[in-house]
Amino acid sequence: MGFFLETLFGGLMTGVLYALVALGFVLIYKASRVFNFAQGVMVLFAALAMARFSQWIPEWFGLDSKILANVLAFAVAAVLMLAVAWLVERLALRHLVNQPEATLLMATIGIGFFLEGFGQTIFGSNVYNIDIGMPKDPLFILDGVFEGGILVDSQELVAALIAALLVLALVLFFQKTKTGRALRAVADDHQAAQSVGIPLTRMWVIVWFVAGLSALVAGMVWGSKLGVQFSISNLALRALPVVILGGLTSVPGAIVAGLIVGAGEKLSEIYLGPFVGGGIEVWFAYVLALVFLLFRPQGLFGEKIIDRV
Repeated sequence: MGFFLETLFGGLMTGVLYALVALGFVLIYKASRVFNFAQGVMVLFAALAMARFSQWIPEWFGLDSKILANVLAFAVAAVLMLAVAWLVERLALRHLVNQPEATLLMATIGIGFFLEGFGQTIFGSNVYNIDIGMPKDPLFILDGVFEGGILVDSQELVAALIAALLVLALVLFFQKTKTGRALRAVADDHQAAQSVGIPLTRMWVIVWFVAGLSALVAGMVWGSKLGVQFSISNLALRALPVVILGGLTSVPGAIVAGLIVGAGEKLSEIYLGPFVGGGIEVWFAYVLALVFLLFRPQGLFGEKIIDRV
């Protein structure tokens, strides 16, 4: 039982990070009906900005405090993601209103390729480190319940807590703030929101910035664990099955599905992998998403497309 719980906890902590990336997909789709295929590259771009500015700022200003350097680097990277959101709305979205969804999807793919190339040009293509002081030593919990306790990766635990705090902040933002309620209104009905004076273009900038902020946190955490490298964008795209499973229009669905996928990947690799030759963790989530597409295409909490026509 102890080993099972260790595997389960590890999967759940990974699932929180998947949920964080999946929220970016869901938020942008709900607000603008655009499936943002560039979300994975946004994670990479934000992580590159965080890594490089955390190195450059101490050199520019002679700072010795690692904490202050990381805080300033995070703030600069967040401002950069706000600029990206504004440029995406100004140069792409406003010119593609009422265009077919395939056109919008292709636009986000183009945005992704641009951000990847631009990030490589500005920040370089090496592997960079983000040191935010995450603990490295493992923890043993519940030692009074199980002999020897349960081994938990302290780095993954801190990463999951950071991601969970941001998820909670986003939920409170959408539920309790005026801007959040306006974004929910835009998600429900664009024309009705415009009729009561909600500026649609401004809402698109805000929601792309929020998605960029979630990408920044995910990139910061993954970069701290693995180093900032271009494979992060592919790792972030593993959140796609989470979106399908939870529902493309559901924020709670992204959270629940992230936990299911994270736990399912780890458990299947440990308990089913030996029977199929291993590697099941790589494709488990996609097979699970395919099953849901066949029997419940709207996902666990998503809306049926026919209901919105």
